[in-house]
Amino acid sequence: MKIFLLEDDDAIGMGLKYSLEKEGYEVTHVKSVAEAKKAWKTKEYDISILDINLPDGSGYDVCKFLKGSEDIPVIFLTAADAEVNVVMGLELGADDYICKPFRVNELMARIKSVLRRAGKGEDKAGETSNIEKIGNLSVYTNEAKVTVLNEATGKEESIELTALEYRLLLTFLNNRGVVLSRNQLLSDMWDISGDFVNDNTLTVYIKRLRDKIEKDPSDPKIIRTVRGMGYIVDK
Repeated sequence: MKIFLLEDDDAIGMGLKYSLEKEGYEVTHVKSVAEAKKAWKTKEYDISILDINLPDGSGYDVCKFLKGSEDIPVIFLTAADAEVNVVMGLELGADDYICKPFRVNELMARIKSVLRRAGKGEDKAGETSNIEKIGNLSVYTNEAKVTVLNEATGKEESIELTALEYRLLLTFLNNRGVVLSRNQLLSDMWDISGDFVNDNTLTVYIKRLRDKIEKDPSDPKIIRTVRGMGYIVDK
């Protein structure tokens, strides 16, 4: 499934692209009306996600442009749930809208719902949960769920992670066998409002994540420290 994403905020756009690609979607990310019109290719995409407020116009302009070439499903991203925004978007042919700030999982659910209504079935790869395993830890990336195997009972137990803890874990998983410096981790960490995480906060999040996923957080085996260089999760 291919997604056309229009979002002018770099942090939010990169974060959404990352999350969507982790779910198996192919994403083209553009940042303005002009860039969207230049990059658009008819019959190339399955769904479009459009921010409303843009530096050189609005997502409404792009929606009219896209709908003029094909009847592609459209989801609007809006900073406010003002009735006029919702009504205008729907009148232009939008299929759904979601208000910022939002949870990535909510957007994923909206995408799947709109695709189903549009009669666009997902690829088998998109329907099957991706499961990443590290020792007794299992990460179900399609469901944003993390479990640990209880050795005593032989059953998986759910681990509750915050959005940023989960994102940090995904960053490590996506770079298995690679030493990640603190600067690399910081450049990839952001919250849903687009605020970047600072160095002190990163230390706290790594500690909290280890407390939740390591058998012995004082002697971590999953997220290991490489002195003077950073952190690594082995392949």
